[in-house]
Amino acid sequence: MESTEGDTNLNALLLQSSGLFSPSNATILIIAILVLLLMSAIIAGAETAFFSLSGKDINYLKSKEKQGARIASQLLDHPKLLLATILVANNFINIAIVISTNVLVQSLLPDAMSKIVGFLIQVVSVTFLLVLFGEVLPKVYATQNNLRMALFSAPFIRVLLGIFRPISSTLVSSTSFIEGKLGVKTGKNISNEEFEHAIELTVGHTATREEVNIFKGILKFGNISAKQVMRTRMDVSAIDFDMTFSEVRNYCLDAGYSRLPVYKESLDKVAGVIHTKDFLPHIDKDTFEWHSLIRSAYFVHESKLIEDLLKEFQQKRIHFAIVVDEFGGTSGIITLEDIMEEIIGDIKDEFDEEDLNYKKLDENNYIFEGKTLINDVCRVLGVASDSFDAVRGASDSLAGLILEISGRFAAVNETIRYEQYEFTVLALDRMRIQRVKVTIHPPVEEE
Repeated sequence: MESTEGDTNLNALLLQSSGLFSPSNATILIIAILVLLLMSAIIAGAETAFFSLSGKDINYLKSKEKQGARIASQLLDHPKLLLATILVANNFINIAIVISTNVLVQSLLPDAMSKIVGFLIQVVSVTFLLVLFGEVLPKVYATQNNLRMALFSAPFIRVLLGIFRPISSTLVSSTSFIEGKLGVKTGKNISNEEFEHAIELTVGHTATREEVNIFKGILKFGNISAKQVMRTRMDVSAIDFDMTFSEVRNYCLDAGYSRLPVYKESLDKVAGVIHTKDFLPHIDKDTFEWHSLIRSAYFVHESKLIEDLLKEFQQKRIHFAIVVDEFGGTSGIITLEDIMEEIIGDIKDEFDEEDLNYKKLDENNYIFEGKTLINDVCRVLGVASDSFDAVRGASDSLAGLILEISGRFAAVNETIRYEQYEFTVLALDRMRIQRVKVTIHPPVEEE
């Protein structure tokens, strides 16, 4: 009797609920299920995308100013909270899909069929849809396009983070508490300075100073952009497209470079590149249509990592590229030699002038040209390449660093101080700093 009454009440409840469902309500519910399925796909893809990004991808995101890149970088700063939010949101949405499907099936099927067919639909069909469209397909896509998927899903994940933050934070705190009780040791990221110190300890006693510097160069190689090692446009020797053959020939001889960019009107409009060796068959001619010797120029963005650029140089068999900014203007040039010097140090050939960019007075005093890149200054001084990151801003040269620290144009013989470093301006050309004396004061030992 109790079972019969329970079935009667259940049937009555189902009839009542089915009566509330019109075709339009069923349509709305179907749309809601599809939207939930799409949300589940985005979340599953985001999980794979965010946690498959390499260090190079993360550096790329941090270098971009677009909103999606900034949001993605902020999310990656808290990986545990990000993962907890993704898992909690995905489970909530999957449960909502199952409940919605159950209500839809019960409202559309007759009572006699609802038990068997409804069970098959929910177990087989819903599981198939969740696995295929909510897990497999988005994760396969995210594996092949992890950076694009991370940028696309970042705003959506941030909204979910705000909604589920109380639950996610509780889960993260609980996990940390359990790890603490169980004595689980979490991984610790090693800084570049610690890594360099490890290199000094492990190979420093068996390798020469040059070999140790090569190890350090390899360590930093993957995080250096073209902008950090390029020759700025102010120091680029280039050929005007309207020059005559004799003018071009004399200019190439005076410049002493094997490759020179050719521009129209201004350096922002590079027409190509001239290889000076192409002039050899025509060197004795008085006139020659030299424009036929112009080769196509290869352009790269200033944020491109030199590790990737080196591979492209190898694949395309080129040694020279024009570096452009986000507006398409020419920032400078970069060569294969510039890239290799980041690993093995300065390369001097028979055409290089000794001590061109700096002069060592003693162990603590140096004189640099103002255009010298900050990375080169750090290498000469024997300090970490990120020693001035806190104050360098967007500057790449020593002159720009002094302007960033002082906040104004320095006068001749004026000294600018930063931590244990002193920068004394020795020469100015109008508003351009030409020469700088750098003094390093040893850190004061605390008693």
